[in-house]
Amino acid sequence: MRVWVLGTGFRCFPWLALNVHMAHSLNLHPSTLQLVQNAGNFPMVAKPLYGLLSDAFYIGGAHRIPYVSIGVLLQVLSWGPLALIPFAGESLPTLVACVLLSNFGASITEVAKDALVAEYGQRHKINGLQSYVFMALASGGILGNLIGGYFLLKAPSRTMFLVFAFLLSIQLAISMITREESLGLPQPSNHFLAKKSIPESIRKKFSDLVSAISEESISRPLTWIVASIAIVPILSGSMFCYQTQCINLDPSIIGLSRVISQLVLLSTTVLYDRYWKKVSMRKLIGGVQILYASSLLLDLVLVKQINLKFGIPNEIFALCFSGLAETLAQFKLLPFSVLFATLCPRGCEGSLTSFLASALCLSSIISGFSGVGLASLFRITSDDYSRLPVGILVQFLAALVPLAWIHHVPLRLIQAVAEKVRKKGMSKRTRRNRRVGRVTFSSVYAYRRGRESETPSNSLDAV
Repeated sequence: MRVWVLGTGFRCFPWLALNVHMAHSLNLHPSTLQLVQNAGNFPMVAKPLYGLLSDAFYIGGAHRIPYVSIGVLLQVLSWGPLALIPFAGESLPTLVACVLLSNFGASITEVAKDALVAEYGQRHKINGLQSYVFMALASGGILGNLIGGYFLLKAPSRTMFLVFAFLLSIQLAISMITREESLGLPQPSNHFLAKKSIPESIRKKFSDLVSAISEESISRPLTWIVASIAIVPILSGSMFCYQTQCINLDPSIIGLSRVISQLVLLSTTVLYDRYWKKVSMRKLIGGVQILYASSLLLDLVLVKQINLKFGIPNEIFALCFSGLAETLAQFKLLPFSVLFATLCPRGCEGSLTSFLASALCLSSIISGFSGVGLASLFRITSDDYSRLPVGILVQFLAALVPLAWIHHVPLRLIQAVAEKVRKKGMSKRTRRNRRVGRVTFSSVYAYRRGRESETPSNSLDAV
């Protein structure tokens, strides 16, 4: 399981090279670069479908690891051509097709991995297992960015694509020889596999998913986290091009800055697991949102070159602070991941976690496209970054808006779980009372009919 989670975090390794390749080799416009980054995430939106399939359809008696293998294979087929076929990386349509295929495979792998973690945690009664997953993801991100920054200094982008495809091949081999029962997960009986058809199973799982997300304990925090991401227009493409083309930061500096960001994410995840889980979830998320909004202003400091007035070089400032906003945005997801995994009904792990991931991905795409629109509105181009500070201020103000409906976030995780249990108990009690009521009234009615039928005979006997 660690190999798959680390592999997910290590995906930043080729993406760092791909961003540099698009910015420098293909000379893409900042908005075009950001469009490619966000359009490539469209396969992630279909995650609920992959989740329903993995919940309902077993392959060889297993329904998690086979999907991991399929997803890894698709990623090998996408990064391999970028490394081995010269024109694949030089033509934008071909490159976009490879990116779409890579994210299609990654989305299948992530759905199976998230469901596996949720199912394993519920099976073995391990609450907060997602904290350890975030730690593994951060560790993979640290390795990916650290090694990626070094490779960018020594080798071309195609070499990094080839190395990543080779590592994916190793992961594929490990997945194919791993048996799902070795993880201690329940296996379906042959009677179960033969009894249920695929359409029937999918309909059942879809009905369970709709029931799960209809519960207020899930729908309200889900609405908040999705809206808090979608409402902020992201200017990642403009900032990346500004850093590499305008102030001439070396790509390795950006890679190392992300290493520091992943170290911060790893540290905050450990702190959350040790101490912050006891803090009110609403206060924690509210505080993180304020910090996230404030961290967006650090880009303004770099763009206005305020750091130079304090004697801080651009390289040092970018190294320490350029990835902080992204780190806080990732950490903000952790409490919600723990919450939804805890509230997830049994048998619905893949469907619910994939729906959550899909909703978050869709909100990120909306955020990215709105950032492209914002850049176009203010005419932020590779030749003119004079209006970039205004765009950053708009980001800051938009990031504060979700605080207006912070009441959708539960006060505490334990309270949300207790509320769900209470409502579930009330619904069961209501159904039981209704059944008891029907039995009682029918019994009374039958007793009355019996007494009425007995009355004439009794009267005759009395006579």
